[in-house]
Amino acid sequence: MPSNLVIVHEVIMSKRNKLQKFTELLTFPNVYENFNPETPQLHGLNGDRVELWGKWGEQHFGNNHPLTLELACGRGEYTLGMARNNPNRNFIGVDVKGARIWRGAGIALQEALPNVAFLRTRIEQISLFFETGEVSEIWITFPDPFLHRSKINRRLTAPNFLAEYQKVLRPGGLIHLKTDDPSLYEFTLGALAQYPAAEILYQDDDIYSKPLPMPELELKTYYERMHLDEGKTIKYVRFRLG
Repeated sequence: MPSNLVIVHEVIMSKRNKLQKFTELLTFPNVYENFNPETPQLHGLNGDRVELWGKWGEQHFGNNHPLTLELACGRGEYTLGMARNNPNRNFIGVDVKGARIWRGAGIALQEALPNVAFLRTRIEQISLFFETGEVSEIWITFPDPFLHRSKINRRLTAPNFLAEYQKVLRPGGLIHLKTDDPSLYEFTLGALAQYPAAEILYQDDDIYSKPLPMPELELKTYYERMHLDEGKTIKYVRFRLG
């Protein structure tokens, strides 16, 4: 059993490591942060204010390639994997946790992946940073299912989030959900059934029990591998919002 002094030391070191990562993020040219959700504003390299609404392709990526978002990206494993496999598309991993983004952004810089960026913000504010129709596709990979009923509106496929996605997606733009949680999977199907103009294009409650319908599903995050090791099945829904 560790002593109280050891526990305190570990907590201090953890906080120090996070602070170091937050500081380093300011030196990453592929990271943009919304520091205060009450006064939303993007900050980029060295903490300088930037305006990228409607200009991500032009000002950050330097091209007009289709843009894909990964929401609740964590360490960005899916963002990185898709970017490696699709050099003619742009990818932005979105998460509120800077310490998580730090890892994915660092790998993108090490590998010199020009089609990867990361955005640190609350996902419910996503339409503040992307113009209508600016996003071609959205991936939601293993998000927190928020199983407690009091947090149902925090599920990333709740109607309030779907409305935000519809604002930024081009007409016919696709949304993908990949999860191990049966409650979130069933909730999503129910939410889409009641959402105006939503159309489910594909659904499967055990994707690895048969040939995969698209190569992107072959990518596996650290947590997905853990879920598979625990015998859980992986569920997938592909849909659009009109």
